[in-house]
Amino acid sequence: QCGAYLLLSSLIRQSFHMHKRCKVSLLIKKLSPADQKIKMMDIVKKIDTNGDNLLSAEEITLWIQHVYRKYALDDAEERFPEFDTNKDGVITWEEYNTVAHNQLFSFDDDVVLEDPEQESLRHLHRKERRRFDFADVDGTPGLNVTEFLAFTHPSEVDHMADFAIEDVLSEYDTDKDGFISLSEFIGDVRGDDGAPSKWEIEETVRFKELYDQDKDGKLNREEQLRWIAPNSYGSAREEALHLIKEMDLDGDGQISEAEVLKNQETFMNSEVTDYGRHLHLTHDEL
Repeated sequence: QCGAYLLLSSLIRQSFHMHKRCKVSLLIKKLSPADQKIKMMDIVKKIDTNGDNLLSAEEITLWIQHVYRKYALDDAEERFPEFDTNKDGVITWEEYNTVAHNQLFSFDDDVVLEDPEQESLRHLHRKERRRFDFADVDGTPGLNVTEFLAFTHPSEVDHMADFAIEDVLSEYDTDKDGFISLSEFIGDVRGDDGAPSKWEIEETVRFKELYDQDKDGKLNREEQLRWIAPNSYGSAREEALHLIKEMDLDGDGQISEAEVLKNQETFMNSEVTDYGRHLHLTHDEL
């Protein structure tokens, strides 16, 4: 279920970005070449935190995470009015359910249902309610905009980390040691011939190269957060490495200002600029 949620979140983000690419590409065309260059260099300066005029993989990764967080906040603010049906500035659990599911589910927490579909729905509903309650930190019923951000994008809010970790450990940590090993990460997915699938090989590489930062063969708390967050360090790192591969002409593993200018289209249509949207923000809005 957690895997399905991560896949769904990834697909939602991909769909969002595809829509945004088409919309923003029209806006980019309205900027003159001179304005495009000025805006790009402004973003380059923001990414280059050590001021060496080179963009490293780590600097690009952290910037892309910043872009993800900005999207999450914008998304929460944009969706909030849809769920706040009585326009009182907070979203109640009843309002959320009515809009999100077209009905208000009512399950007994202590009663396991015989129908597998209904039991699965009850399980997901309880998990969603726990996340809703965990996000509601101000002691008043319902979620304000900041709390709605925590509920809809828990990976972007520090105090939701415990919830996210609890969720993933309950799903994957079969030996209950608080870590996730490679075998737990992959799961029992092999066919009758026992040969690893292409998916298993790819996920093993991701585990070892992206998530297991200390190379001890298991994911600790910080590494788990990098993995489970749809806007995670891992996905941002992948995009950063992909961008360097596309733009690094001299093979030094970094991107210079000259390489940005020579690969202008690639840079403008990447997650670094939020597919061009950041070209239309002021310096202070970035």
